[in-house]
Amino acid sequence: MSSSFRVIQSTGKWYKVSAPDGKIIDCRLPGKFRLEKKEVTNPVAVGDFVELEIGKDGTGSITEIKVRENYVPRQATHGRRGEQILVANIDIAWVVQSVRHPKLNTGFIDRFLVTCEAYEVRAGIIFNKMDLAKKNDHNLINHLTKLYQNIGYDTIHTSIHNQTSVEELSEKLSGKTSVFIGPSGAGKTSLLNTVDPDLELRVGEVSSRTNKGKHTTTYASLVPLKNGGYIVDTPGIREFGMVNIEKSELSLFFPEMAEPRQNCRFYNCTHYHEPGCGVSEAYDLGKIDPERYSSYLNILESLD
Repeated sequence: MSSSFRVIQSTGKWYKVSAPDGKIIDCRLPGKFRLEKKEVTNPVAVGDFVELEIGKDGTGSITEIKVRENYVPRQATHGRRGEQILVANIDIAWVVQSVRHPKLNTGFIDRFLVTCEAYEVRAGIIFNKMDLAKKNDHNLINHLTKLYQNIGYDTIHTSIHNQTSVEELSEKLSGKTSVFIGPSGAGKTSLLNTVDPDLELRVGEVSSRTNKGKHTTTYASLVPLKNGGYIVDTPGIREFGMVNIEKSELSLFFPEMAEPRQNCRFYNCTHYHEPGCGVSEAYDLGKIDPERYSSYLNILESLD
């Protein structure tokens, strides 16, 4: 998609927009857009293509938000209703999880992948901080890597102390618009600084008391990479709440269930307790991983 201007940072009230000549323009969003899109906490997201009117003071006013090719949403936080759009118009979304500090969360991964499937965004998984991995960690990561690769997801093992892994990641990012999404402390920003030291992005630490990351990246930002392409560095996310996904359609977003669900006796089967369920039969035959099926049931319950 091409357009005159692209949103590269949102601070809530002001937006930084990149012009075709590379100039960065500070912009406001007229209130009418917020009234028209009450179900969304942020009508404009990083990655959006927009049209502007430039004022005499050099600042802009967004006059049009172009139709998005895709976007990644999550449930709004802090008691707000509706959805928050994390990023728009990307080639691939990477969920970043650290092996340790903070602890790897497969539930987060699966919720993220379901959302990407539902919104037709290509997704990949980065297992980071492999230098901290112990023997049991390696066994788990190898199992998860095989599991996710078998159902179609690109998976990378990375460490900022392993140049080969950094080069592999750099190659994956080259020429694409990508986004890193994961919890604080997973090492998203450190990875980006290692891939492209010129970025000089701020890096935080993991709390020794809670073993959770501290928020360092405050706002999502779209930045160019020296090897070509763009990356969106996002603030850390502890919870990934899904939006606009019905219980009856959840299995559509688990690739390994796509074929078995066609054998279900009932068209609205939830694949939990119904007789004649093709997914349950596939699970009993070992064709669906127990952890993924458990994750499916956990998500299904959360959609009540």
